Amino acid sequence: MKRYSLLALYLFVTTGVAENELHQKMTLKGKWLIEENGQSMLDPQTSALKSWRGKLLTLSDQSAHNSQQKQLHIIESSTGIVNISSMRMELSDNVADSCFAKYLADKPDFEALVVDPTDDSVFIVVTEDAREGEQLSITCQERFQHTGSTIYPSLLVRLKLTKNNVVLMTHVKPIQFKTSDNVGDFPNDGIEAMAIGKNATLYLGLEKDKQNNSRVFSLHLTDDFWKTDDFIEVQDTRVSFPKFTKGGHPINGMDYIPVKDHLGYLIAAARNDDQLWIIDLAKQKPTKIISLELLAPIAGDTCKLSNFEPISYTSLEGVAVYGDKIWLINDPWHKHYIDNVQCEANYQKYQRLSPLIFSLPISNQWFE
Repeated sequence: MKRYSLLALYLFVTTGVAENELHQKMTLKGKWLIEENGQSMLDPQTSALKSWRGKLLTLSDQSAHNSQQKQLHIIESSTGIVNISSMRMELSDNVADSCFAKYLADKPDFEALVVDPTDDSVFIVVTEDAREGEQLSITCQERFQHTGSTIYPSLLVRLKLTKNNVVLMTHVKPIQFKTSDNVGDFPNDGIEAMAIGKNATLYLGLEKDKQNNSRVFSLHLTDDFWKTDDFIEVQDTRVSFPKFTKGGHPINGMDYIPVKDHLGYLIAAARNDDQLWIIDLAKQKPTKIISLELLAPIAGDTCKLSNFEPISYTSLEGVAVYGDKIWLINDPWHKHYIDNVQCEANYQKYQRLSPLIFSLPISNQWFE
């Protein structure tokens, strides 16, 4: 892997962070996502990001505008233009006969995405908050009641791209936590991030547990993984996280970087902190923190500001490793996104809840 000339890593103490944790501080200039009609993207509530066939792929959750739900959106990373040919989801006969058909056919809350490394026409997504969705039948409730977490289980859903640009939901599998994991019942703070590492290991980032801490769980995608729709039990990786003295510090996006003769690293986005965490899966090194200052572009010469303005309510929710870069996407926060307005030229973009993409080069220093 090429070594990049970045800002030097340095010891840096911020409120609530342990003194011995390495930090790097970077400023990233974003690109607005633009639909092919020239308008900024309308309220997609982007909840994931992955690289795919030379482009970026993102996903909308259940709170997105109706026109954006249940589809994968294709993004040109160089321009931020969203392809008009988004991939819409449909239920296969197999999933339509499952306990989860009504929920998945309605407004499932998709929160993370991975691409199968052996077949890029296959994807896995995960659901989260099902409080207001179609509930399970009595028979299905009895079968899937022991989730170890929420009443309605989080679901892994396999998608397969067809020739007519539709992604079929071919299989579904509910997730089960051990009672001893103490995950807690937090329907809107569950699995928010996924990544695939070595040995077909799927890593799942949990937003918070009973102690208000982020966690990373894992499972193995065996050859017979989708053979049944029975529970799949996940394992706690017990990886190292930064130590905070107060507040909530969830992870909401994640991807994997391979390193020779090593289990590799997870790159996780800490939504509340505008930070990236470099997590050693071998648990040999402490997590390194990259603190980000994120800027939104301003079109034209309309403000006394520069061509960019700082964005405070960013809410990063997607991470993609693509070539020699890390790409990030934010999930516009309905309640506070408009509070970012400084230059009137960007008012409509914030009003439309349009996201941005950002990128930064990968550095070998992260893994030393």
